[in-house]
Amino acid sequence: MIAKETTHIATHRDGQRHRFTSPLASRLFPLQLAALLSITLLSVGGCSTVRYLSPRNVRENPLTAPLRLIDRSGPKISDRTWNTLRRYGLQQGYDDDAAVCLLKIQQTIRENRDPELIHSLAELSYVEGKKAESAGRESDALAHFGVTLTNSYAFLFSDELSQTRNHYDPQFRATCDLYNESLEDTLRLLCKESHLKPGQTYRVKANDQEFVIQTQMRGKWSSDEFDHYEFVSDYEIQTLRSKHTTFGLGVPMIAVRKSKNKGDTREKYYPEGLSYAVTAMMRCTTPPLEETRGVNTCVLEFFDPLQANQVKLADHWVPLETDLTTPLAFFLDTPKFRERNHETQGLINPADASIKRGVYMLEPYDPNRIPVLMVHGLWSSPRTWMDMFNDLRSFAEIRERYQFWFYLYPSGQPFWISATQLRSDLQDLRKTFDPLNQDSTMDQMVLVGHSMGGLVSRMQTIDSGDDFWGIVSDQPKEKLLGEEAQRMKLVSTLYFHPNQSVKRVITIGTPHRGSRFANDMTRWLARKVIKLPQITTAMGESLVDTNPNYFRDTELLTMANAIDSLAPESPIFPVMLRAKYAPDVKYHNIIGVLSDPTLLQKKAGRGDGVVSYQSASMEDTESELVVDADHTKIHMTGQAIFEVRRILLEHLQEIDASDRIALNESTPTTDADRIGQQQMDQLQSDERKNTATITR
Repeated sequence: MIAKETTHIATHRDGQRHRFTSPLASRLFPLQLAALLSITLLSVGGCSTVRYLSPRNVRENPLTAPLRLIDRSGPKISDRTWNTLRRYGLQQGYDDDAAVCLLKIQQTIRENRDPELIHSLAELSYVEGKKAESAGRESDALAHFGVTLTNSYAFLFSDELSQTRNHYDPQFRATCDLYNESLEDTLRLLCKESHLKPGQTYRVKANDQEFVIQTQMRGKWSSDEFDHYEFVSDYEIQTLRSKHTTFGLGVPMIAVRKSKNKGDTREKYYPEGLSYAVTAMMRCTTPPLEETRGVNTCVLEFFDPLQANQVKLADHWVPLETDLTTPLAFFLDTPKFRERNHETQGLINPADASIKRGVYMLEPYDPNRIPVLMVHGLWSSPRTWMDMFNDLRSFAEIRERYQFWFYLYPSGQPFWISATQLRSDLQDLRKTFDPLNQDSTMDQMVLVGHSMGGLVSRMQTIDSGDDFWGIVSDQPKEKLLGEEAQRMKLVSTLYFHPNQSVKRVITIGTPHRGSRFANDMTRWLARKVIKLPQITTAMGESLVDTNPNYFRDTELLTMANAIDSLAPESPIFPVMLRAKYAPDVKYHNIIGVLSDPTLLQKKAGRGDGVVSYQSASMEDTESELVVDADHTKIHMTGQAIFEVRRILLEHLQEIDASDRIALNESTPTTDADRIGQQQMDQLQSDERKNTATITR
C-alpha cells in the first residue's frame, strides 16, 4: 500500500511560514478507550508482549561472505589473498602446511614490507583461527586471532607503510574488518575463560605467543560499574524503527550495569538492569613486524560512544565503530523491564504505580550536558519515547550537548496532581546531583510532553497566583481547617511558582483546551475502573467534611481522575490559558491533523482523532508544526523527531549567543583589573604597530 502525502503550513512567531510534507500515519483511535479499558483489566499484572530484539542464529560478521565462514567448504581465504600467495610463491606451501606457510610469510614480510602480504598474513591467520575454534582448539585459535589483530593493526597504522597504504582500496576496509572481528573473537574467548573486568591486566599464553593485555575504562564509569558484557553482533533489532551505527574500528558491546548500593540516593534514578553502549578498542604497542615470537603488549580500552566518536591511534584520528541502538533495545527487552505493563498499571491503579514514579536516566548524569526531560501522556510510559530518543541521540551535535531523562508517573490521576509531583521530583533531583546549584546546564532544561504530558510540562512554568485556588474555593487558604499535612498538600497543588530551571517546553498533541474523548461514557467508565489512591480520596473527603460550605467544587477533590481532568468543560483549562507564565520560557507545538480520518476520528473534530486542532493550538508558541498522524503516533513520526532536533539546536544557538554576549560585556571591576586591561590594550596596540611596519 502506498502512503499518501499531504502538505501542511506551519507559521512561526516571526511570521515566517514553513511548509512540511508528512506521510499518512496509522489509524488507532483511543475513543475506543471505553471498550478497551475493561479488556485490559486482565493484563495489569501481565508482561508486555513487545519484543525489542531477538538473538541471531549466527553472529553478524562482515567477513562471513568473503571468507565463507559458514560454508560447508569454508572457511577459505579470499581470491586476492590467494593471488598474493601465488605471486610470492607461497600458495603450494599453504596447501601443504598452513602453519609452515604462516612462518614463511612472516619471514618474507621482514624482507619485504608489502601491505598486500601483511593483509594476507592477517586474513590467513584469521581463517586458521576460525578453523581451530571450530575444532575446539581454543589456544590455537587465540594465537591466530592475536596474529591477525597485531598485523591488521600494523597494516592500518605502521609508519613504514604510510607511503604505500591506500585508503581508497577496498582492502583497507577489509583490513579494518579483520581487526574488528579478530578483536571480537579474542574478547569472546577471554570472556569465556574468565570474567573480563576493566582495570585488570591479563597475561594470555597461546602456543609460542604471549600477550599482555592491560584493560582501561575511557568514560564516566568506574572500573567496577558493569556486571557483564554482551556483543551487539549476537542480536537483531525488532521494534525500534532505526538502528544507529557508525563505521570505524572497535567492537560495539553491551555493558550491563550492576545494581549498586541502595544507600546511594542517586541509584533511584537509574532503572535496574540498565545497559550502556560501549566500544572496545585494542592498541598494539609493540610493532609485530620485528619478531615472530615473544611478548605482545596490548592495551584494551572501553570507550563511551556518547562522549567519543573517534580516538587517536598511532598519531591517526580513527572513527570508532559504534552501535547506540542495540544496547538500548537490550535493556528494553530485559525481563525486569517487561515484567509489568507500566502503561496500564499507571492508568487504572495509580496507587500501586506511584511506587515506581520518578525521573529516570538511561545514561550517566553529566553536569556538562543540558537535560531534556520527556513526559509521557495518558495510558503511556517512557517506553513511548524510545524511537525519538534513539533517533535524536544519533545526531552527534545533539548527544554532545544534551542528556535525556524520562518521567514515569501514574497517568490515571488528574494531570495537575502529576504536575505537582513532577515539581517536587525535579527539586529532589537537583538536590541529589547538584546540591550547590553549580551546574549551569541544569538551568537550561527542556521539557518535551506528549498529550497529557504536555499539560504536566506546561504547568512547570506557571505562576499560579490565586487563580487555581479560586477553582475550588472563594475563601482564603488561611481559613482552611483540618490536619496540617492534608492542608499543606492541597495548598501545594494549587499554589506554585515556575521552575526556574525550565527554559523551553515542546508540547506534542496536547489538549490545551481538553479533549472530546473525555465524554460522559468514558468518564463514567473511568470512575468505575480507575482506582485512585485511597489516601488521596480520603484526604479530599476529610477536608470537605471538616470545611462545610468552604469549597465551591468538591468533585475535584474527591472524584476526579485523569479522564475527568481532560474534559473540555473542566474549569482548570480556562485558568491555565490565562495564567502567568515565566517570561523567559519559550514554547513550541507539534500538532496532528489527519488528512483522511475515519468516521470515529471525525467526531473529535479536525485533528489527530483525539485532540482537535483547536484544542492543541496555542498563540504563545515560537513555532507550530502540523503532522499528518494520529494521536498515539505523532511523536514517533520522522517529522516530529526532526522538528524536536531543530528546536534543540535553536536552543543551543541562543545559549551560545548569550554566553558570547556575556563574555564580551565583561569589564574590569577592580583597579588591578583595569591596570591589567590597560597593559593588554597597550600590548595589542604595539603588536598592531609592529605588524604594520613589517607589512610595509
